[in-house]
Amino acid sequence: MKLYFKYMMLFLKGQMQYRTSFLLLTLGQCLTPFTTFAGLYFMFDRFGMVKGWSFYEVALCFAVTNMAFSITECFGRGFDTFASLVVSGDFDRLLVRPRSTVVQVFGSKFEFARIGRLFLCGIVLVWSCLHISVDWSLLKILTLGLMIASGAVIFTGIFILAASISFWTVQGLEIANIFTDGGREMNQYPLNIYHTWARRIFTFIIPFGCVNYLPLNYILGRDGMDSPLYALLPLSGILFLIPCLLVWHIGVRHYRSTGS
Repeated sequence: MKLYFKYMMLFLKGQMQYRTSFLLLTLGQCLTPFTTFAGLYFMFDRFGMVKGWSFYEVALCFAVTNMAFSITECFGRGFDTFASLVVSGDFDRLLVRPRSTVVQVFGSKFEFARIGRLFLCGIVLVWSCLHISVDWSLLKILTLGLMIASGAVIFTGIFILAASISFWTVQGLEIANIFTDGGREMNQYPLNIYHTWARRIFTFIIPFGCVNYLPLNYILGRDGMDSPLYALLPLSGILFLIPCLLVWHIGVRHYRSTGS
């Protein structure tokens, strides 16, 4: 991790050389989720409730999902752009270095301007928490933090899986966007508003429901989900990362150099 933080500081120093550009990009990233959130507000202003969920409850769901995605885009972008390393042959250089390829790819790209999106979603998170009737305990606060962290882990795992495809197809497949951008858009709302098959996919295959919907029910005290065991469900995001890393290492073993 020491090497990863060195990569991070180098990228940060490089991007801060053009501070005006960095600030404008950060502002732009701050406004991007604002338009989506505005659409959410106007929808609830028109309909009031969505399948028993109030505006502030869905706003909390929105904030958790987008904060997790923003963290992944900021610190795990290297895997999202990994296909370019395979096409150019630059991945060969990573293989001859005495460090893990996972750490090196993680450190190959950072987008600190995404902090703007993270900042806005953090405001929405605090605002929604202040407007919902929840008896906040230390365990519920910890659960909320685990939801954000585990959500970021799941998005990172999907990025790793999408990058692993490049070992066999050279170019990453756009189908991965169904689970990154599509997963983010879908997970902004409680999963019970979707069909059963969709809920099962995003609970048992890609466990977004375990790190967002089910723990959120525990925090809000909905549907009798008051057992502390629901507070531990976000840890399933870490379990999801294990097979993703396994697929990555299988892909590395099957990688064939471009010879350039």
